[in-house]
Amino acid sequence: MAARSSAPEPGERSPAIAVLKRRADFVAANRGLRVARAGFVLLAYPNGGLGKRYGVTVTRKIGNAVVRNRMKRRFRELLRAALPAQGLPDHDHVLIGREGGIERDFSLLREELGVALARAAAGKGDPPRRRRS
Repeated sequence: MAARSSAPEPGERSPAIAVLKRRADFVAANRGLRVARAGFVLLAYPNGGLGKRYGVTVTRKIGNAVVRNRMKRRFRELLRAALPAQGLPDHDHVLIGREGGIERDFSLLREELGVALARAAAGKGDPPRRRRS
């Protein structure tokens, strides 16, 4: 009987990156560092030693369900590829879809995510949003 190696098989996901599912985690991430790009907004928030985690949200303002789901699939794939190497350790990463995100080329989104993660790692976020009156 051969022992199974600790390396994931092709097609298996790495357990090091978890997915945000609770609303409270998304709300907490909104208090973190914000880096805006043309296709998305990246939020990065320290999570107290829970490892690298990610979440994706796209509001109903963006389009119909087909468009929103396509955008979420693209964002999840971008995050799965980028976070192991470029993600901030022990942070929650949330991508919020923007209007132009679905039309943007995937390779351009990948580059923008790399720049956004580098800015977040350097602590160079965009100014906080204005409060609604």
